[in-house]
Amino acid sequence: MPEYNVDRIRQIMGEINAALHKLGRYSEISEEEFLSSPEKVDSAKYNLIIAIEGAIDICNSIVARAGGRAPRDHADCFAILGELKLLSGEFVDRLKRMAKFRNLLVHLYWKVDDRKVYQILNKDIPDMRDYLKAIDRVMG
Repeated sequence: MPEYNVDRIRQIMGEINAALHKLGRYSEISEEEFLSSPEKVDSAKYNLIIAIEGAIDICNSIVARAGGRAPRDHADCFAILGELKLLSGEFVDRLKRMAKFRNLLVHLYWKVDDRKVYQILNKDIPDMRDYLKAIDRVMG
């Protein structure tokens, strides 16, 4: 079993969990209330970036230690976790979409549909929690 930088990965997992906690509050309000508050929308976008960036950082750390090939991009890192049989194919596809959404948030932020952000808060956040559980299993 590869030697992972467990302390660093756990630190990042803590940052992801803190961001997910904040995002969870926004999923509990109505879409109308969310969309009518630029501060809530901006905070959600920022915390999504933190959570997704953290997931990518963990992915890169694990792939580097597990001997996987070098990722071509952020989404490809999750594909490598699938190739290494650390994550299932369907789950990998969802994580790849998450990485691509991060690219949209960071590089094409003016194209982000705030309704899509709200949908992600209500539909896709459990994937991030499942990812953290999977990482816990990988680290043993």
